[in-house]
Amino acid sequence: MEQPAPPYRRIVDAIRCRIDSGELAPGDRVPSTRRITQEWGVAMATATKVLTTLRQEGVVRAVPGVGTVVAEPQPQRAARPELPRERRPRETDRGLSRESVVRAGLKIADAEGLRALSMRRVAAEFGVSSMALYRHVANKDELVVLMADAAFRGVALPDPEPDDWRARMAAGARLQWELYQRHPWLAHYLSITRPQPMPRAMALIEWTMARVTGMDPVTLIHMAVTLLNYVRATAAGFEDDLEAEQETGLDRNQWMASMEPVFEGILTSGSYPMYGGISGHDDAVTLTSLFEFGLARLLDGMAALVEGRAAESGGVS
Repeated sequence: MEQPAPPYRRIVDAIRCRIDSGELAPGDRVPSTRRITQEWGVAMATATKVLTTLRQEGVVRAVPGVGTVVAEPQPQRAARPELPRERRPRETDRGLSRESVVRAGLKIADAEGLRALSMRRVAAEFGVSSMALYRHVANKDELVVLMADAAFRGVALPDPEPDDWRARMAAGARLQWELYQRHPWLAHYLSITRPQPMPRAMALIEWTMARVTGMDPVTLIHMAVTLLNYVRATAAGFEDDLEAEQETGLDRNQWMASMEPVFEGILTSGSYPMYGGISGHDDAVTLTSLFEFGLARLLDGMAALVEGRAAESGGVS
């Protein structure tokens, strides 16, 4: 007995049917993940897989600031007579190299998020088949590791360098913060439980901690990872915002403007005095203000530890 198609596949086929019938024309927005969950009653993970599958099949594409739209149909190539196997022309690399593949991957992930990345999608940037990429990178996992390490290559250390330990840690945290703004997917990708071998990332953390003295190695690495994880966790909002913009077609300012009447009613109700206190203060709380506030408090706590160790040893930090 034939097994029924999985839920995500049935939804993919239903959306493709709308496209094939002309109900959804090239450039039209397709249902967002939120709309899919509501219309078909599936989980967000299933809805995400639907859009990912449609992108991988070349049916839709993500447009920053707009959302996921129906892709233009690809022109049909004229059929060519089949050549004997030994005479078939080999697919050329068309400028492919390990570095160019990594750059193409970065371009896609930076604009649309890591979920939009696939070997097929990168290959399409060069007009070649996915198999052509495997002469330069082993698989998608290796590609993403190379992309992450390449992203850290773009970090420029300050000159002159801060000598004080606190100023050095703050500078290192801000370098990471700026990096995650340029590459919104990167914060989600990095892991403190399953770290990947990325020498350039490790070099930045070494530089960040280089002026902290008087600490044993275990304490020092805990300080380093705590700082890294704070910046990474806060910066995860960059990719969240990118994906929300693609799904809704609204940037943050437009979305906040659409929510203003609802929030105004909450803030002026008197039931939430803490929130009501910021009424009228636009952008009182942003990712950047949260980052800077939390960074200062985190370093205050580090200072208590560093200065306490210095006092115990009778030295000066």
